[in-house]
Amino acid sequence: MATQCVSKVELTISCENLLDKDVTSKSDPLCVLLMNTSGSQWYEVDRTEKVQNCLFPKFAKKFVIDYYFEAVQKLKFGIYDIDNKTVDLSDDDFLGEFECTLGQIVSSRKLTRPLVLKNQKPAGKGSITICAEEITDNRVVNFEADARKLDNKDFFGKSDPYLEFYRQIETGWQLAHRTEVVKNNLNPSWRPFKIPLQSLCGGDLEKPIKVSCPQLFLKLGVVKEYTFLDYIMGGCQINFTVGVDFTGSNGDPRSPDSLHYISPQGINEYLSAIWTVGLVIQDYDSDKMFPAFGFGAQVPPTWQVSHEFPLNFNPTNPYCTGIEGVVEAYRMCLPQVRLYGPTNFSPIINHVARIALDASKQNTASQYFVLLIITDGVITDLDQTRSAIVNASRLPMSIIIIGVGKADFSAMEFLDCDDGQLRAPNGEMAARDIVQFVPFRKFQNSPKEALAQSVLAEVPAQLVSYFSMSKLYPPNNPTPPSQS
Repeated sequence: MATQCVSKVELTISCENLLDKDVTSKSDPLCVLLMNTSGSQWYEVDRTEKVQNCLFPKFAKKFVIDYYFEAVQKLKFGIYDIDNKTVDLSDDDFLGEFECTLGQIVSSRKLTRPLVLKNQKPAGKGSITICAEEITDNRVVNFEADARKLDNKDFFGKSDPYLEFYRQIETGWQLAHRTEVVKNNLNPSWRPFKIPLQSLCGGDLEKPIKVSCPQLFLKLGVVKEYTFLDYIMGGCQINFTVGVDFTGSNGDPRSPDSLHYISPQGINEYLSAIWTVGLVIQDYDSDKMFPAFGFGAQVPPTWQVSHEFPLNFNPTNPYCTGIEGVVEAYRMCLPQVRLYGPTNFSPIINHVARIALDASKQNTASQYFVLLIITDGVITDLDQTRSAIVNASRLPMSIIIIGVGKADFSAMEFLDCDDGQLRAPNGEMAARDIVQFVPFRKFQNSPKEALAQSVLAEVPAQLVSYFSMSKLYPPNNPTPPSQS
């Protein structure tokens, strides 16, 4: 699994119009932060200071939380009137609370919502405002390096030089970076490379560094690199599209053996995949309208095979309201189509790619697209799909493929080329890796969060790589990173 996108996020809290529970003065509010990662158990993360005699508090104490894009991190902010010195809050007056996800906060950057009581009724006119800020040093040092007339250390041929950069630590020097090796060359020029400032000198521009090569010519510049949260907090929206496999190999949906059979509990592997991924993604799309398509079925009224039909049968408006709307459209669609074949991915990939292409022409980092394809079997149009993915790799787009059932998914592993770059049949190479494949059954006995963590772990880096490659900056921070 890819490295998780972990950032530290600082939350600043303020409230207005709090309930006044004190008789002779105003309430003395405090904010407590609770977190729920799974199930119904909440645990306390931290609490602010108490603000004396105030119904409009601005809390100085910040909450610092590890942020994971690929997880639904549920937060609850509780406001209490503190009238004693005990740590236990059960003997303090409750002024209201607000529950949300960390994803909702970072995608808004500043979130103001009404407070509610335990019975979900309004806590008077009380409201809470949460401001999010990423804590990170995202500066990097860009290097260009040449060396001339190096000593020849090889008996046969010329030396194979490389550079090593060391950072100063308390006990001496620690290796921070090693460059590529330039073969058989005493006058090498290395390809431009970059080193995070944190790795090179702990973020301290006054600290010395050591380089292991004499006769070296260096050109360097310190720049800020935008992070995933810079783009999200800067106004970038993630657009989510679902593609569902309706080919005959899934089996008759009326049979309990079918992958499309909906159990008495109202679930199957397709629905589980939609819910699991959708619940994370939906926090990053402000209008919560998600297009959903099917492929590989004969559809009414002509019963022609289609590989990109809207689940709601409305070609002019394939959008569903929220993840609940996608699930409902799937349920309504299932008995109205005939499962058929073949299993073609390229039409739906090209469909989303056309929309992503239009968005890319705006020349802003305001939209990114994630296509979720859920499938049961061997892909039929592999060559066309390879070409579609290579084309999409130059667009603001990622593709997640979840394999359900027990079929041979080796072709999916081929498309998810973590060990190298995918090539189209004509030899054209993908500009970047945009595909992540996981088999659903690998996670059958795991916590439900594990599937989302696996399939979504690569999306933040893919989004950043596209906008960096395109030299696009966050919409609400459009100026280029400053040199220093």
